Amino acid sequence: MTVRDEAEQASYVAEQVLEAREEGFALKQQAVLFRASHHSGPLEVELTRRNIPFVKFGGLKFLDSAHVKDVLAVLRFAENPKDRVAAFRVMQLLPGIGPSAAASAMEAMERALDPVLGLQFFRAPARAEADWPGFVELFSSLRSRSGWPSDLEHVRLWYEPHLERIHGDATTRRADLLQLEQIAAGYSSRERFLTDLTLDPPEATSDEAGPPHRDEDYLILSTIHSAKGQEWTKVFVLNAVDGCIPSDLAVGEREEIEEERRLLYVAMTRAKDSLHLITPQRFFVHGQAARGDQHVYASRTRFITDSMLERFSQISWPPPMADHGGQSPHPTVRVDLKARMRGMWR
Repeated sequence: MTVRDEAEQASYVAEQVLEAREEGFALKQQAVLFRASHHSGPLEVELTRRNIPFVKFGGLKFLDSAHVKDVLAVLRFAENPKDRVAAFRVMQLLPGIGPSAAASAMEAMERALDPVLGLQFFRAPARAEADWPGFVELFSSLRSRSGWPSDLEHVRLWYEPHLERIHGDATTRRADLLQLEQIAAGYSSRERFLTDLTLDPPEATSDEAGPPHRDEDYLILSTIHSAKGQEWTKVFVLNAVDGCIPSDLAVGEREEIEEERRLLYVAMTRAKDSLHLITPQRFFVHGQAARGDQHVYASRTRFITDSMLERFSQISWPPPMADHGGQSPHPTVRVDLKARMRGMWR
């Protein structure tokens, strides 16, 4: 299966999962496998948007990670200044702001005619004096609706110093936020984005993505390592391209390459009846504007050679538009270019 990018990959999987459920397949009979935990980020957002329940094995859910919740809380607070859960989470990112100071700031906002004025006149604790003006400036710009999806980029740039201070693996977490920007570019407004990604209160920020109740139906998302010993009726393998399978971090030694080959074998043999290897054609470059189109092209994983392709059904998605009534969708007018060119010289 060939798709243009990770967004179409997520859309394809969601469509196939819903179609299978209409045909009588339970969600639990289907699984989506991936080499690295962060590969499932766009799919998790798409499943959330479509209200498809899922459980993830191998790492935290993308939307449950602390840094993603922090950034989304800033957007929620700007969208609704009365959202005390988001407000308390955001303000306590600043050094020197605790629950009591955050409560006082909220009271100042409620007393003022405008929430921005309330924050501007609030006297922050001494330890927060250096960071408070930048936070107020960000909140003010978000309230003025400077534009979407650039809002998310502004939040990320403000948040990055706090990310480095709070988390030791800031580089990896920053990549998640850049991916979130790419996802946000597919939404028309901040309100629509937040509506589709409604989050639970953040008290379970660092919890593992545990299974729901036994009688619930849910789609399985899993890293390939966590899928060993399991089987499902229908299996989707994401990002079957070089750089993901094999991982670009595991191509230094022959032993590492062979281990990556075995991982793909494990993923493919988890399927009982139906296997989908999905190969996005391009990946967007991190660090560009949210609507930027800078990307790199990907090639099919080296483990699926040309001689093996005859054993696969090769299709692309979305399919070309079907003809209507046997007529071509394009105009049938024919132009004799040679005659026109000759006429120009007469």
